[in-house]
Amino acid sequence: MRSAVMALAIFLLVMNPVCAMAYIGPGLATGTIGVILGVVGSICIAVFALVWYPIKRVLKKIKKSSPKENRHSPE
Repeated sequence: MRSAVMALAIFLLVMNPVCAMAYIGPGLATGTIGVILGVVGSICIAVFALVWYPIKRVLKKIKKSSPKENRHSPE
């Protein structure tokens, strides 16, 4: 019961609208957007690398194991 009352008190304090009197300038906003795009981009590149390199290795093995064509066959 006590933890439920504490949780409700914390919830009400967090949800209480109070004016913060804070200003986020355009430089900070641009930097934040840049950081977010950088993190998302690096995650996308990491996922792509994890998918692409095993596929590339399999394709290289298939290419090496296939019989080579004899381009200069005597006819």
